[in-house]
Amino acid sequence: MTADDSGATPRDVDTEDDAVRDVPAEGSARASAGGTGGVPAEALAPTGTDPAGTAPDDPAAAGEDDEHNIAVRLEQLILGADRRYTPFQAARGAGVSMDLAARFWRAMGFADIGQVKALTEADVLALRRLAGLVEAGLLSEAMAIQVARSTGQTTARLADWQIDSFLEGLTEPQDSGLTRTEITYPLVELLLPELEEFLVYVWRRQLAAATGRVVRAQDDAEMVDRRLAVGFADLVGFTRLTRRLEEEELGELVEAFETTCSDLVAAHGGRLIKTLGDEVLFSADDAGVAAEIGLRLIETMTHDETMPELRVGIAFGTVTTRMGDVFGTTVNLASRLTSIAPKDTVLVDEAFAEELGRIGEAPVSEAEHAAAEKAAEEGTGSPPPSYRFALQPMWQRPVRGLGVVEPWLLSRRG
Repeated sequence: MTADDSGATPRDVDTEDDAVRDVPAEGSARASAGGTGGVPAEALAPTGTDPAGTAPDDPAAAGEDDEHNIAVRLEQLILGADRRYTPFQAARGAGVSMDLAARFWRAMGFADIGQVKALTEADVLALRRLAGLVEAGLLSEAMAIQVARSTGQTTARLADWQIDSFLEGLTEPQDSGLTRTEITYPLVELLLPELEEFLVYVWRRQLAAATGRVVRAQDDAEMVDRRLAVGFADLVGFTRLTRRLEEEELGELVEAFETTCSDLVAAHGGRLIKTLGDEVLFSADDAGVAAEIGLRLIETMTHDETMPELRVGIAFGTVTTRMGDVFGTTVNLASRLTSIAPKDTVLVDEAFAEELGRIGEAPVSEAEHAAAEKAAEEGTGSPPPSYRFALQPMWQRPVRGLGVVEPWLLSRRG
């Protein structure tokens, strides 16, 4: 979150009332709303020093001191401000109750920290903005908390990924002779403004796409309960792999799988809902798009010798969307189809098969299509339409919680 610097810097005070009065109207530049992250509040006081502040004789303790100081400097760099306020002071400064402030912070994914001075001007500004949206009637209180939760969950995963993978990769090997701890600060200092701008750009792009889907919805009910194709792609024998592969190998396999799925789903017009290690969940507005994605996933994984076999299940029907996720019977059916699909195949439900026929992507009846082809060859009839996909009915079977289901085997025609 970026805010213009008002030039007002609150003085360091001991009483809560004084701190509240001195909270500035605007936050400092380049400050994150997540002020409770980073170094624990109790770690802010220097460790390993005597009351006079002299360094310890123990080299190990001195090393811990250096790492602590770098951690504190990193936090100040990322947050853009020092820790100055207790949660009570921040809530009062934002003009919200302590109860509502705590609900906002928990929704964003931050732990309760008692009443230590661990929050910054940016935390006050974030609370004030959320509360202002509620006061203006733009958001209900429940919706504001939902916004905080969805943003917190998404950015928490993003931050973990960037630190665990991106940053780690950039700091290896250390040819400069510096430790990873020593090289992290200048690296973050260079990357922070660029990553912040890129994050905002991608968010705006995604927001534009999501808004377009809402505008195209036929009615208000369709914005929440929509008819979608929902698919799961699942690695076969993943549990056995976890026992056989080293942790690093397993991590590389999962990352390659998620990357491949993400790229294919996006390239062909679908949306990746979430990844679950050995499984991904995707959706598409169009059954033809979902069919293409499912078959492409199978074809791509089959030609990759490093990957296990894959199975895909897709269902079509009404889906409830909440906070970027999908729920409902259609989603459950897609999951069940995936669990019973033979390896390297795509199973779809009857509704999906009917939808492919309705939009002209597959014949409603393979027998009728074969008869039309034969008649055309013999010169007694017109050539049938050209279809992309073929559907073969499979055995009917009971599925727990969903009754008797007739799966269809989806394949590419020709």
